[in-house]
Amino acid sequence: MMTISQLSLYFLLAINVITLILFGVDKLKAKKHWWRIPEATLLIMAGIGGSIGALSGMYLFHHKTMHKKFYIGVPTILLLQISITIYILTHWRN
Repeated sequence: MMTISQLSLYFLLAINVITLILFGVDKLKAKKHWWRIPEATLLIMAGIGGSIGALSGMYLFHHKTMHKKFYIGVPTILLLQISITIYILTHWRN
């Protein structure tokens, strides 16, 4: 049986890989002038744990790096997620 820590780690790994892929797919769609992935979807994916994947995708694919809500929003989301994690780890020990 997996612990909550192991499940959380697998969730974060999966959501970050999916988010990274979404940024790559959206960049490809932008180049081809195809239907795009909504910006809200990309930001929601960052917000639910995929901020490292989003930030990596922004710079790996050179995508959304000039949009204020991304170049400020995604690092802010990441810092909030790190802060919340540190708070939980230091204050909610059993």
